[in-house]
Amino acid sequence: MRIAVVHSFYTAGKPSGENALVRDQVRALGTAGHTVELFAAHTDELARDPLYPLRAAARVASGRGNNPLARLRAFAPDLVHVHNLFPNFGRSWVRQWTGPLVATLHNYRPMCAAATLYRAGAVCTRCPGGDPWAALRYGCYRGSRAATLPLAWAGRHGPARDPLLARADRLVVNSRLSEQTYRQAGVPARRLSLVPNFVDAPMSEGPPDDATGRWLVAARLSAEKGVLELLRQWPHDAPLDVLGDGELLADCRAAAPPSVRFLGQLDRAELCRRMPSYRGLVFPSRWYEVQPCVQVEALAAGLPTLAFEGSSVAEAVREHGTGLVTRWDEPLAPVLAEAAGRFPSLRSHCRQVYADRFTERAWLARIAVVYEEATRVAGDRATAPA
Repeated sequence: MRIAVVHSFYTAGKPSGENALVRDQVRALGTAGHTVELFAAHTDELARDPLYPLRAAARVASGRGNNPLARLRAFAPDLVHVHNLFPNFGRSWVRQWTGPLVATLHNYRPMCAAATLYRAGAVCTRCPGGDPWAALRYGCYRGSRAATLPLAWAGRHGPARDPLLARADRLVVNSRLSEQTYRQAGVPARRLSLVPNFVDAPMSEGPPDDATGRWLVAARLSAEKGVLELLRQWPHDAPLDVLGDGELLADCRAAAPPSVRFLGQLDRAELCRRMPSYRGLVFPSRWYEVQPCVQVEALAAGLPTLAFEGSSVAEAVREHGTGLVTRWDEPLAPVLAEAAGRFPSLRSHCRQVYADRFTERAWLARIAVVYEEATRVAGDRATAPA
């Protein structure tokens, strides 16, 4: 199968799991025998143009501008798989592409200027709930009304009328919570396909010899990730390592008890190497999430997760039995004690869940079904009476 993958790469200055996932999926499709071409636009390259902010704003607001149509037609793929068009590709070109088209919804950008459905310390669904200009009032994108305006204008009609979402033959979502959220926003259930991302992570073989007895948080230190709130109530006698960096680093350091160590940003390979030695992963995110790589990497490492209610990770932990779910209003010390007692027996189960659901082979099997469905839908559309 000839597959064209379209992706606008975010800046390398901020670690992006989405960028890594796209590269991994392109590689996996090629290894499986498909002919794959990546049609990419890179923010780091385009941003060298002094007029880039204005061009990007106009492109986002209008949906017109840079598009891969000419190159796609030259490649003549059997199917186009779009991952991200923001902010370096226009969106209107998808209406002109008549062949099978699949899009993966890695975040909530079609219904939220910030892409997170999170504002002022809590989940916010004002825009998809019928108040499309709320993002502009609050300056949800980068804390700026001017920066938010193009996104608010582009999304004023809601996600169901987004050009890409309206045109795609199949829309891939990565978690049940993401699927539910898009359905509630008006996207037809029949067009949504649940395909969890795979993570190419080494599987641990058994109990580690160098167990630290410490808990692990691996996250960007920003408001929606909940690390600051976690540290404010972290027990003083519970050892915890925080891996990550971000704008709240100083605040996190100030809030942390002496039992907490800050180890900075680690690359993916080093994080995976260290994971098996920890007692468990603590996942305090305050926003819905979609499907964060770190939790799947933890499964491969045989590391159970303590998740806080409200995110897709909490739902996955509960569904697959790979840890424990708690609430923010629940005292943390007893929860940690319960998790410490239960987690050792869950390590092999976590590795099995990874092997069954989140490997490259599992993803290839699921995405093949999606591609077949999209091809069938496109064929029916082509033969339908005018």
